[in-house]
Amino acid sequence: MLPVAITQGDPAGIGPEIVAKAFRDAPGALQGCFAVGDLATLRRAAACIVRAGEPPLPVALLQSLDEVAVLPPRCLPVWQLDHLHGPAVFGQVSAAAGRDAAACVDWAARAALRGELAALVTAPLHKEALSLAGMPYPGHTELLQALAAEHAGVPLGEMPVRMMLANEELRTVLVSIHVALREAIAAVTQAGVLQTLQITHAALSASLGRAPRIAVAGLNPHAGEGGLFGREELEQIAPAIGQARALGLDVQGPFAPDTVFMRARNAPDHAGEFDVVVAMYHDQGLIPVKYLGVEQGVNVTLGLPLVRTSPDHGTAFDIAGQGSANAASLVQAVRMAKALAGGP
Repeated sequence: MLPVAITQGDPAGIGPEIVAKAFRDAPGALQGCFAVGDLATLRRAAACIVRAGEPPLPVALLQSLDEVAVLPPRCLPVWQLDHLHGPAVFGQVSAAAGRDAAACVDWAARAALRGELAALVTAPLHKEALSLAGMPYPGHTELLQALAAEHAGVPLGEMPVRMMLANEELRTVLVSIHVALREAIAAVTQAGVLQTLQITHAALSASLGRAPRIAVAGLNPHAGEGGLFGREELEQIAPAIGQARALGLDVQGPFAPDTVFMRARNAPDHAGEFDVVVAMYHDQGLIPVKYLGVEQGVNVTLGLPLVRTSPDHGTAFDIAGQGSANAASLVQAVRMAKALAGGP
């Protein structure tokens, strides 16, 4: 299997720290992986997580990606990028840190698009720092979409992507991502919902080995209650579901958004009715998954010509550098990336 790249994330946050912890505590899951970033930043992260009575995690500078396969476990291999600013002040938003985080994603995405990597796992970046750095993208998803479109030589609109958040109990896919709520409501169109359903069907068919059972959440309370609380369900969402079903997709809804996630939840005492819920906007879909446990959540970008996952949390500037950040979500993101890439 080709190597898996893990970007360091914003150097002022917990990204480098959870990368170091993952290599220390989950060597089996991290076999065949390496970090993309700054050697000094990742060595500082390794120093932050040293436990009493144990030697520090070795941090190795890679000269070739071929070395990833032969390095011993519990060693952090680093692919050093040129022109990075190095360690940033913990907890401080800065353009330099945002630029470094974006540069790591840019390099890893281009390598994956060239077929040099099996998958890409991204540690958290800070959206304000990204903006200060002059990046025209509000987050990872939009940046990766732009890079993939550029690589394919197509307009951005011909590289549609969607965000999926998943853990062992629930999967949700979003019609819109990082936009204001007013814009998210306007984005609930028949074409947009249908495209989301098609992307979801294609991605989960590949990973599940069968057609997924897709539930669709309504936009309005009680899914509009027959038009009493809004007409988006009648005029946009239901017609898109009808089109999807005509194409052979297993889609049901729209359902009341306050109950559909419970119906889809794969709880220990009963299986969910659906494999995934398509939600109409960011918080509608992400709150239920995060409530079930941020530590196990994984963000997956669907629709890209590469495999990309990330942990289900942010940069946590308030605890950066303290050695207390939990790396469980990053480890889950690595496991899911390998599975989606067809590896062990």
